[in-house]
Amino acid sequence: MTDDIWKRDEVESPCVKICVIHPEARLCTGCLRSLDEIAGWSRMSADQRRAVMAELPSRAPELQKRRGGRARLRATN
Repeated sequence: MTDDIWKRDEVESPCVKICVIHPEARLCTGCLRSLDEIAGWSRMSADQRRAVMAELPSRAPELQKRRGGRARLRATN
């Protein structure tokens, strides 16, 4: 006998267990979701989750912009 409860067709979470919120972009550096999306994921419909998942790849460039740091300091010396 199989248990149908464990065979739900749900959109999986994009979480990769690297939970660090970027201070300026306010996105998780691991999954690229906002805090509101992370908090509300379990209450979202499948369509809402799919919409978030479709948008995630376009967010990656926001976190790849360098703000300076050591490499920049060396270049100016």
